[in-house]
Amino acid sequence: MGNRSKLRLWCSAFACALAVLEADGYFVDITYVESAVAKGAVCLDGSPPAYHLARGSGSGASSWLVHFEGGGWCNNVTTCLQRSHTRLGSSKEMAKQVAFSGILSNAPEYNPDFYNWNKVRVRYCDGSSFTGNKEEVDPRTNLHYRGARVWQAVMEDLLAKGMNKAENALISGCSAGGLTSILHCDRFHRLLPAAANVKCLSDAGFFINVKDIAGVNHAAAFFSDVVKTHGSVKNLPSLCTSKLPAGMCLFPQNEVKQIQTPLFILNAAYDSWQVRNILVPGGSDPRWRSCKHDIKQCSAKQLKILQGFRDHFLEAIEAQGDSPTRGLFINSCFAHCQSEIQEIWFAPGSPVLGDKRIASAVGDWFYGRSWFQKTDCPYPCDSTCHVFKNSSHT
Repeated sequence: MGNRSKLRLWCSAFACALAVLEADGYFVDITYVESAVAKGAVCLDGSPPAYHLARGSGSGASSWLVHFEGGGWCNNVTTCLQRSHTRLGSSKEMAKQVAFSGILSNAPEYNPDFYNWNKVRVRYCDGSSFTGNKEEVDPRTNLHYRGARVWQAVMEDLLAKGMNKAENALISGCSAGGLTSILHCDRFHRLLPAAANVKCLSDAGFFINVKDIAGVNHAAAFFSDVVKTHGSVKNLPSLCTSKLPAGMCLFPQNEVKQIQTPLFILNAAYDSWQVRNILVPGGSDPRWRSCKHDIKQCSAKQLKILQGFRDHFLEAIEAQGDSPTRGLFINSCFAHCQSEIQEIWFAPGSPVLGDKRIASAVGDWFYGRSWFQKTDCPYPCDSTCHVFKNSSHT
């Protein structure tokens, strides 16, 4: 299997991870943005974009959390056409209700700082982290590359529903959605009232440009194909595209330093998805099969390579500088996406860094109660990662 073919499987890998949501959440109905169709702001198959909105109450009535789901990317006509027949490319295939838990929970004991906010889960159906914008539509495939228009249409719909009067606002996302929150962070800020407290959270969205175990750097080639396929270049920060090939501007390590809005980066240094799909992609040395799915099964040689991945990850983080407005929660769990799952976000036994769980660190940072920038010690020093053992969430 070729390197790019391996990476075309990213979408299905994300879909499997996203299929597992905590059942202890509450269910929220879907909203279709029908008005977006006339603007050409549509999913890959031409269907309207969608989101799920749970209204806020009390002290949270004027606060908004807009969370973007993940789901990988498609990088050519073949993979985008396949995707267009799934919930990641068509709102016709989306569930009418989804469970809200973790950062989207409405229970103060499980989500102390955001439980009563207006909470939105934006569905992902464009395959470009909401950056694409090609006018032409090939009649043979009926594929629409309109991610940037979808983002704008959803934002306009939410603004009309009260977000234009927000006092507090947080854009967040998991995985490809975490990348969305980085790429659109400043753009989101500009849409809101000048006096509003606006910040951004990226969960498992800090994808790094690193070679695989065979010494091949195919992630950059994949992202380059995504940008070309979707026509994304005009929707990527010009400060990056003026210096680097456009595909490189999907890597957060080339973006974060330029972001003006306060940003919190939540990520595992041994990001399980990146290990399985970038460091050790499908078709790699079969001796990695057990290790890449359970870090406890890794040999000493394999652990050394994983420590090298962690070193590259931390170097990319450190290169962004130590802005006082930035938050960091970089733990050493073998995990991917930690804000959507209740047992990880805020619950007895959830991961701790310093003396704080993830929800407490994010809440303290958002409200300015305390500064939080912490990086965990190397595996296997963190005993609070036990919740990930044999977990399908990773």
